[in-house]
Amino acid sequence: MDVDVSNEIVIDRPVEAVARYAMEPDNAPAWYKNIESIVWRTPRPLAVGTQLDFVAWFLGRRLAYTYEIIELVENERMVMRTAQGPFPMETTYAFKPVSPDKTRMRLRNRGRPQGFAGVLAPVMAGAINAANRKDLEAIKTIMESGA
Repeated sequence: MDVDVSNEIVIDRPVEAVARYAMEPDNAPAWYKNIESIVWRTPRPLAVGTQLDFVAWFLGRRLAYTYEIIELVENERMVMRTAQGPFPMETTYAFKPVSPDKTRMRLRNRGRPQGFAGVLAPVMAGAINAANRKDLEAIKTIMESGA
């Protein structure tokens, strides 16, 4: 069973500010509750092909994985993918201006759990959905407080 979870929120900040903050990997631990750390595996700046090592906690387990940026469109979209582990994942950030001072941010995670993880796909989808909603609320709070 595939997992495909998409959530969105409107943030009272211009699209350029929201996209710049969200697409900066070093900011992820501030707004992603489950992300513990990020290490750049390839040199800066962020570009297609950049690789980032993430350490996160999910469903009570510590996970270490490498994301590779596969698409990057300034102020519009970033897509990153990991292929290793029991749950290959693709994460998409998408940004659309609602007005000059408001941005709709969409966070999408999709993948196909392998092996035993496939049995847990419905549980994983629910946990990802809940986490994404909290993460989007966190970035909204950070952005609207002046980040």
